[in-house]
Amino acid sequence: MAAALAIAALLLASVVLLAPPANAQDESTVRELVIGTKDAPPFAIKNGEGEWSGISIELWRKLADQLKLRYRFVEAPSVTALLEGVQAGKFDVAVAAITVTPAREKQVDFTLPYFQTGTGVAVQTDHVANWMPVIRSIVSYGFVQAALALLGLAILAGLLIWMFEHNANEGFGRGLAHGLSSGVLWSTHTMTQRVVGGAAPITLPGRIVAVVWMIVSVIAIAVFTAGITSALTTKRLHGAVNSIGDLSAVRVGVVQGTATEDALSRMRIKHHKVASVAEGFQALQQGSIDALAYDRPILAWMIRQGSLSAELTDVTFEPQSYAIALREDRVLRKRLNIALLEAGQLDWWKDVLFRYLGQAN
Repeated sequence: MAAALAIAALLLASVVLLAPPANAQDESTVRELVIGTKDAPPFAIKNGEGEWSGISIELWRKLADQLKLRYRFVEAPSVTALLEGVQAGKFDVAVAAITVTPAREKQVDFTLPYFQTGTGVAVQTDHVANWMPVIRSIVSYGFVQAALALLGLAILAGLLIWMFEHNANEGFGRGLAHGLSSGVLWSTHTMTQRVVGGAAPITLPGRIVAVVWMIVSVIAIAVFTAGITSALTTKRLHGAVNSIGDLSAVRVGVVQGTATEDALSRMRIKHHKVASVAEGFQALQQGSIDALAYDRPILAWMIRQGSLSAELTDVTFEPQSYAIALREDRVLRKRLNIALLEAGQLDWWKDVLFRYLGQAN
């Protein structure tokens, strides 16, 4: 009997010792959580009365109701401030348009991602401003290089004509300067298909060079004209940014302290820092930058809601995942992850995305 009582007492003590502390399980449901957020439409929107709405805010409210969490929102000026606040214990959770990066993962914990997006690029739609890329193309190194190549071919053809003709053809004779200039003038007229009077080849080698040059010059001019016309038309209609590579040739604005800034730095693309997206659009309209790189859905929202004279290009790079940041709290993180997985399967979540973005993630 005594042995049985001893074994029962030992088992009871083991259960007590191995059970997780009550505060570790129930702390998030007992006390009021401080939720850090920042204005980042359409994910976190603050109205004139100080009330919050948006994709991330509605998602958090849904999760909190499901998990029976008490909370209050506290605003921060930037994503950097949000993460630093979570790390320092000022915030229990941070909810906004927060991108998960390796550096941030070292700083705080993250839930599973709830939204996948990428970095977009906004440019001006002002028709007068769109001529600037055309002007830059005309004075660019590539344009000058192509023009010099054509000029070099014309000089080479003129030189060959002079070599074969100057002894037998007076039009290409009368001294080196006159002969060479006549040869280059003839080759230039031939290349541009301009019919004018003047000297013409009369020797057999000279006429062979002339025939070859006529064929080559027609092809060269056609290729040059097609390439330049296509490039200038594209830049006139679509602006200077049609690929990621174009970002290196324009003045790119980026919000300081964001994942986009880190991405441009990794790609070694020079950029101008701005304090906010609104300031970036202002710089874009003033012409101090040519493009603004930031989270694509946020750029689209601000252009649509603000009726800005800007448009999104087809360029998208640096895939991004939005998640909820929180302190090291395995219990709360697991509960949030389970709730997030369940929410992603509901029509409610699809309705939220459609209401704000016009699409389902």
